[in-house]
Parts: sequence; C-alpha cells; structure tokens
Amino acid sequence: MWVNKPKVVMILVQKRWFQIMLFFIMFFLLVWLISITDFLFIPVARLIGAVALPIIGAGILFYLTKPLMNLFMRFKINRIVSIILVYLTIIIVVSLFIVYIWPIAQQQISNMVDNIPQMVKWAEETFQWFQSNYQTFPDEAVTMVNDFIGNIPQHLETITNNLFGVIGGFIGQVVSAVIGIFLIPFFLFFMLKDGHKLSPFITQIFSKKKAENIKSLMAKMDNVLSSFIQGQLLVSFFVGILLLIGYLIIGLEFALAFALFGMLTNVIPFLGPYLAVIPALIVGGIQDPWNLVWISLIMFVAQQIESALISPNVMGQVLKLHPLTVITVVLAAGSIAGFIGILFAVPFYALVRTIIIHFYQTYRKSKKDEEDALI
Repeated sequence: MWVNKPKVVMILVQKRWFQIMLFFIMFFLLVWLISITDFLFIPVARLIGAVALPIIGAGILFYLTKPLMNLFMRFKINRIVSIILVYLTIIIVVSLFIVYIWPIAQQQISNMVDNIPQMVKWAEETFQWFQSNYQTFPDEAVTMVNDFIGNIPQHLETITNNLFGVIGGFIGQVVSAVIGIFLIPFFLFFMLKDGHKLSPFITQIFSKKKAENIKSLMAKMDNVLSSFIQGQLLVSFFVGILLLIGYLIIGLEFALAFALFGMLTNVIPFLGPYLAVIPALIVGGIQDPWNLVWISLIMFVAQQIESALISPNVMGQVLKLHPLTVITVVLAAGSIAGFIGILFAVPFYALVRTIIIHFYQTYRKSKKDEEDALI
C-alpha cells in the first residue's frame, strides 16, 4: 500500500510541536499554581534556608576534597579511613594557616585599626580642601555632596530608631550561622561517605536507557560544579599571591591583610576584583599618593594574568562562559537576589545551561529513537 510520505512526516512534526507546546503550557501552569499557593511553600523555603548554610558549606568542602578522596580510594584505602585522612588534611591546613599566617594578618589589621584616627584626619583635610576649592567643581557635584552632608542627621536618626531591630536580627543570624558552621563537618562526612550512592538511588526507578541518560546528566552537572568551585578557589588563591607580591614590591603597609581580602573577595564573579582594591587604594593613598597608581597597576596586571592564563586553563574548558554573559548574569542576579544572587549566579547559570543543552541533545536523539527521550 502506497503511503504519502511527506504527509506522514508533517503529521509527526505537528505531533512533536504539539508535545513541546503542551510541555510549556503545563510548566507555566505549574509556576502559576505555585505562585497562588505560596503559603504552602513558605515553610518549606524557611526549612531549606535553615539548612542552606551547612549544605552549601559542606558541598564546597566536598568538591574541594573530592580529588584527595579519589586519590586515597585509588590506592584501595577503605572509604572511612579515607574520610579520616581527608579530615586530618583539613585540620593540618587550617592549623598551618592559624599558626603562621593569621597572626601576621591579625597584627596588620590591628595596626590598621590603630591608624583610623590618622585616616579620619586625612579625610577631614580632604574635605577642608574640597570646601576651599569647591568653585572648581561642577555645580551638580557640589549640590550632591551638600545634600549628602545635610541628610546625615536624618540618616543617623533612622539608624538609631531601627537599631534594636537590626541588633536582634543580627544576633539571630549569628546564632543560625554558628549552628550551621557546627553542622558542616557532619554534612561533609555523609557526603563523602554516601555521595557516590546518589546517582544509583535516583535512577533505580527508570528503565536502563533512561537511567544511563540521567546518570550522564548528573555527571555533567557534577563536573560543572566541581570545575567551578575548585577553579574559582584556585584562581582566587593565585590572585591573592600575585597581589601579595605586588604589594610587597611597592612597600604597601598591611600587604598580607589586603592580599587575603583580595583572595576572599575574588570568589565573587566580576565584582570581586573591584571590591578587593578599594581598601588598598584608600590606605595606600594615605601612605603615598603614588600608591594609587601602583595599586591600580598591580590589580590590572593580576587580572590580566588571571583572565588570560589562569581562568581559561583552570575552569574555562568546562564552563565556557563568555565574559559578557558572566557580567549580564551577575548584574541580573544581583538586582533580583542581592549579594547571595551575585555569589551563586554563575554556578546556577552554568548548571541550568548544562541541563538545557543535555535535554536538547536528548531531544535530537529521540527523533531517531523514542527510548532516548527523557520526557
């Protein structure tokens, strides 16, 4: 029996597009239902927020110690013994930092605090110079500064009125943070012990082919998170070393404290380097105005080395994120979720991108064999 082949193909295409449209309709319907029943999800969100710190902290340590754990397992060392060795390694690294690095940084921070009156005096002299030379500045700048100074009493009154509420909230956050930090080692232990069982546990209810597909997706997501966390911290470490070398060369006071601060803030995508240089510029400018030029040059050179040599080799091969994409994602996440959004925007985007690409590739394969389809 002769069949009109183009007509059959058209029916199949229409059927496929109908399935896609139905999927998106159901997806947006689900989002709408969640939005109108948010009272059911608020307790769940609070519960997730309560355990977010230990889970995230343990997850970061899990991916940092994962290569070491795999090394021990490669030598046929028992898993529990390997976990103990990982914990001993963490304790040794933290102890070395506390014994050899932290006292120097703490002394520099104390000296910096002692120099605050000198910084205040410098700020007053700068302000007096501004007042005596304000005619040379644009009227808009003068008006902006005068408005800010005139609103200082109002801002202080607002801060005073809300002080007790802020202190209460701060104490609550501190208690939650302390409890969360205390729980991190316990979460880390079970992640190292049973993390390899997660994929088989999830895929056991699926058919063999779909299970392999889901395992492939989870492996890609694991690779993205591992590359980002390990890569970002390695990049931050190298940037901190470069900043320390540069600050020592120009003789900047409190060089180690500023390098550690730069190492810490560099984990924030895009904005981190700019935050790192601000205190160094302030203190360096008071020490010697030429330091403003040298510190800016050091940061520029460190960022060029990081962006041209370190980042592409450490995590660029896996993430493959264009700098403009990173900037857009960070700014959008910052406007939506503030500092937390900025901190987690890039890994979240990388995960979503990986999932979408995997589903698209699976969809392409499912045209030949429907058993390859996840949905």
